[in-house]
Amino acid sequence: MDPLVVGIVAGLLGLSFGAFGVLAFRASQRQRALLEGAPGEATFPEGAADVLAVLGKAFVVVDAIDSVVRASPAAYAYGLVRGHTVVHRELLTMTAKVRGNGVVIEKQFELPRGPLGQGTIIVNVRAAMLGEEYILLLADDRTEITRTERIRNDFVANVSHELKTPVGAISLLAEALEASPDDEDAVRRFAQRMHKESTRLAALVQDIIELSRLQAADIVHQGKVVDVNDVVADAVDRSRLAAEAKHISVVVGGASAHKVYGDPDLLVNAFRNLIDNAIRYSSENTKVGIGIRDKDGLVSVSVADQGEGLKQEDQERVFERFYRVDAARSRQTGGTGLGLSIVKHVVENHGGEVTVWSQLGKGSTFTVRLPQMEEDQGAESTEPAGRRQEGAARPPEQGAIA
Repeated sequence: MDPLVVGIVAGLLGLSFGAFGVLAFRASQRQRALLEGAPGEATFPEGAADVLAVLGKAFVVVDAIDSVVRASPAAYAYGLVRGHTVVHRELLTMTAKVRGNGVVIEKQFELPRGPLGQGTIIVNVRAAMLGEEYILLLADDRTEITRTERIRNDFVANVSHELKTPVGAISLLAEALEASPDDEDAVRRFAQRMHKESTRLAALVQDIIELSRLQAADIVHQGKVVDVNDVVADAVDRSRLAAEAKHISVVVGGASAHKVYGDPDLLVNAFRNLIDNAIRYSSENTKVGIGIRDKDGLVSVSVADQGEGLKQEDQERVFERFYRVDAARSRQTGGTGLGLSIVKHVVENHGGEVTVWSQLGKGSTFTVRLPQMEEDQGAESTEPAGRRQEGAARPPEQGAIA
């Protein structure tokens, strides 16, 4: 090969390596300036890290090429950052706009929480310049607040719908009565229907009031020592007329030797709802069994019926507000769709759990588990004792139906 060509090639290679070395050195110096604040380079504003640490919000600081310079543990927990990279394109779009015009931007996003896309997080993000080169992203988790707002809106919509039905029926029946003053049979029939609809309306209003009361209940500070045996006996007594009307016998088996801590009126209401529910969906001349027992630091109360039972998909939703397995049958039996939701709220407010076991054709068993009070825990205690037992729904407790 021509020595001249070899010399030219060698010179070009040397020049390339030299240029690469200079660029690498400058990049190294620039990175050191970003992290350590080297003189003559854009630096992280003094005291900014201390301020960010006490904000109480997730934060991400990116540089001119959107590389993460600093990020809080919460930002990683929310899935906003992975390594030194901002995960979501929506956030990078915000940084680009802020970098272009310097104007503060604030938006709310619903973003995937993990790399598999299972579960989302709703975050309110504020993007602003930090110093001359950095951009700060402040993220506030709004998932729970947004979920609560949705539940409230759904609840208002459902209540409006549920109230509209009996009110509309009463209005139509009143018009029919007015149009048939001389027809005694029609008047009697319409009056009976009006009585039924007004009873249903009163029950619905009462359940709504009860739910409102649950929201304001302070079990920790207003509760007291409660004997579950007495609570169950009171609930059974209040359901006696409904049971006798369908010739259903209500049998109580077992007893608890331990007390629980809570509001006796709320607990009576919860167990009455369970018993009324069992009576409502049981056939005539059957039996409703109630079993009470102590196990693993918990007082367990099971209410079992001999009704039609529930499908698996219904078991997963039966504690939702206004959810009805059979809407037509619920209207006939006077169900409001709030009873089991009230039960769940009461039990959870007392540190317990309620589960359901059911099979089609074999009835259903609802089991409430409440933490027992310790032996040395007096009436002045402010917290329920015992261990919360987690787990799937169980078959009926022994002795639930005698």
